[in-house]
Amino acid sequence: MRWLLAAARWKPLGHIFQFLFIHMNHLLPVERLCENADWLALLHPQPDYPLHILILPTRGTTRLSDVCRVDPGLYNSLFEVVRELIERFDLDTYGYRLITNGGPNQSFPIWHWHLVSENWEAESG
Repeated sequence: MRWLLAAARWKPLGHIFQFLFIHMNHLLPVERLCENADWLALLHPQPDYPLHILILPTRGTTRLSDVCRVDPGLYNSLFEVVRELIERFDLDTYGYRLITNGGPNQSFPIWHWHLVSENWEAESG
């Protein structure tokens, strides 16, 4: 999975990766933590926090600014997944942040979220 992330960050392969993710994400060798029709949550393959979850749209939306034009219902669906993850990992107790990046700060070609906890302990989840 690490080499996939590195390849996806390389601009010439970004659109190819986006297409493959949209149409073939079921083949990714990852542990799926939670998913619904619009979102897939998985453990980050290169975590920066004790708990670092990636939440990716299955439709491959590239920017937050496009969402309202594409499907404002994506937000409801996103927060269903986030709520399930908060409960599953007891993040109301440990604390968490929900982060998205955009523009030049977005190194991955698909708009996505990071659900992270600096205080989470593996034994707790």
